[in-house]
Amino acid sequence: LSKKNITKHRKLLFLPSRQYKSTSQTTTTYKDTKKKQKTMESIHPSHRSLTVKSFKVMDVLQRANQLEASGRTIYHCEVGQPESGAPKNVAQAAVSALTGSPSEARMGYTDAFGLKPLRQKISEYYKTKHVDVPEERIGLDRVVITTGSSGGFLLAFTACFDTGDVVAVASSGYPCYRNILQALGCDLANVPIDDDFKLTAAELRKEIQERENAGNARLKGLILSSPSNPTGAMLSAEELKDLCELCDKEGIRFLSDEIYHGITYGKKEATALEYSSTAIVINSFSKYYSMSGWRLGWMVVPSDLLDPINVLQQNMFINAPTISQTAAMKCWEPDTIQELEGHIAKYRASREFILKELENIKEIPAKNVAPADGGFYVYIDLGEDNVATEAGLGSTEMCRSLLEEEGVAFTPGTDFEDPSGNLGDRRFRISYAGGTNTIQNAMGRFRQFWSGWVKRVHEAKQKI
Repeated sequence: LSKKNITKHRKLLFLPSRQYKSTSQTTTTYKDTKKKQKTMESIHPSHRSLTVKSFKVMDVLQRANQLEASGRTIYHCEVGQPESGAPKNVAQAAVSALTGSPSEARMGYTDAFGLKPLRQKISEYYKTKHVDVPEERIGLDRVVITTGSSGGFLLAFTACFDTGDVVAVASSGYPCYRNILQALGCDLANVPIDDDFKLTAAELRKEIQERENAGNARLKGLILSSPSNPTGAMLSAEELKDLCELCDKEGIRFLSDEIYHGITYGKKEATALEYSSTAIVINSFSKYYSMSGWRLGWMVVPSDLLDPINVLQQNMFINAPTISQTAAMKCWEPDTIQELEGHIAKYRASREFILKELENIKEIPAKNVAPADGGFYVYIDLGEDNVATEAGLGSTEMCRSLLEEEGVAFTPGTDFEDPSGNLGDRRFRISYAGGTNTIQNAMGRFRQFWSGWVKRVHEAKQKI
């Protein structure tokens, strides 16, 4: 090298690294950047998660809470959450456990299936309330304590079904059935309910026959709640028996959601355990026992699913919350039951008030109101005359306007109806879990709102 070139190279060696880059280094950096971009593009949410729809009642609740935070008075009739908290005995048991001796307050892991004393109490509950259930179906070994009924659904679905299996649900039903099953890769068969808002053996038999005639995949399972969310309709003992027998005959696993048991009005609820040895029963402490935030439920499972559910529980949840399990053992104390039955009396009064108010709305005929046999919901079909969906005036817009204008939160039927149909934007649900004062104020405001809504719909129809 010449003296001039040596001097030039020495100067380059002492330049800051960001100023001195050879051509090969620049090329490598560019390639690295493109590679990094491509790598980042491959990191994204799963397709599974992107296909799951939101639980719309929670969207309504979110907006209602926003309005409430801004100073508005909001009447919450959207969520199925009891106005009351946990029973006094239950709450005190939790406090005592947490402030007791170090060994008591530790709240460590339990067996995967839960605390044995709690499971024993649930077993005794069935033996007392449902005396005709064979004892081997409701032994302590068959009871699984879960993280709410939601944890029970996930355990049951993963234990019973594989990707591509077809599971039947009612065309009007709890939306999380559909959403969780689809997230797990199952296919859905939305079975139309009858004029009494029920899915009975007759409707299921028709679905089975139509699938067979069309050469479609057979049903692997059915999940159904009775009393139902959102309709409140409840199967009679005979209807439940027929449904269980049909499922057993056709090799269909029946998952009976019985979380609204105990909240009924004049009719006695039946359990699938009485009629089937293969059915799974799912229940919860959230509704009758008013422990929604404690995230505690249970399942009663057939013998062939004990090992699979044990393994799944170990891996998914380990166990349900120990403090909740500990406190829940007070749920069947006489004082606790007396307190809880007081809640039922309030629900009954609220239910009667809503139904009476609806009778006075001439545009909504009685046949458009679901029977509300149990639970704490009234489900209403607005009918074709009271919506103008072509103009965007369906139950979704009605519920939105009612919340924004009157501060009343109802839930549109789009959360509950078969998404392939058009009934979702024609129906809506009123929850009366929030107390009689809330319901009285909410229905008064709804009556004020109603005449304006009917006028909007009528004017829109004239323009179409």
